[in-house]
Amino acid sequence: MLGINGPEFLILLIIGVIVIGPSRLPEYTRKLANLVKELRRMASGARDQIREEVGIDIDEVDWKKYDPRQYDPRRIIREALLEEDAKPVSPGAPVAASAVGEPAPKAPERVVERLAAGELAPFDSEAT
Repeated sequence: MLGINGPEFLILLIIGVIVIGPSRLPEYTRKLANLVKELRRMASGARDQIREEVGIDIDEVDWKKYDPRQYDPRRIIREALLEEDAKPVSPGAPVAASAVGEPAPKAPERVVERLAAGELAPFDSEAT
């Protein structure tokens, strides 16, 4: 708690009692208790509001899954390169030809269209 250990806290508490005095101590104790209750109520309200807006319970989220320190790019690439089976990205995605045992299909030829000599390139004045 703020880097204060037990004996230091007791010394600060004794100094606080001496400075405040015994006559005002109950009043400040009530104010501190009300402050703590209000802070707890606000924290509870914030948690309820987040739960309503997000739709999940914060305590049920597995935060380790979202820790960026667990993602080692070298490990991810190594595992991807050493995989025996080629897995499709999604159920409808095509499977790699080498995984099925068929020869890879030939890539289509690239068609380049050229403008006639002196013809200006298409220009859209609204796009710029």
